[in-house]
Amino acid sequence: MKFFLISFLLLFNGISTLTAQENKTLTITLEITTTKYNKGHVLLALYDSEKNYMKEIFRSAEVPIKNHKAKIVFNLLEKGEYAFSFFQDLNENKKIDTNFLGIPKEPYGFSNQKKGRFGPPKFKEVAFKLNKSDIFKIVIE
Repeated sequence: MKFFLISFLLLFNGISTLTAQENKTLTITLEITTTKYNKGHVLLALYDSEKNYMKEIFRSAEVPIKNHKAKIVFNLLEKGEYAFSFFQDLNENKKIDTNFLGIPKEPYGFSNQKKGRFGPPKFKEVAFKLNKSDIFKIVIE
């Protein structure tokens, strides 16, 4: 009886793991083009919920700019609602530099090509539904 119980639990665990992996099959590809500066890195934060937006990063990436281009790929994502924010780190200090009013001095942006007024845009403005793998083309000016 113990043998059957252990076998069942191992089989159930294997099926649960397989199902969880099948749910995480989507990909987001971000193709980035810079028009002004051909230097630095793009730092990007991906958020997986309104609750975590601009508070807790779900996934992040840092990629160099080469020939005015950069590419970021996030694999193994589930269907759901996501948003991202990014900036071009021109001086390679890994933080977005701002002026004395707190306005960014380095190029930045959000998903859906939104910009905030007096702070970042609201999650509802930048959120997108991921139902299938998708490609986003971003131009940083």
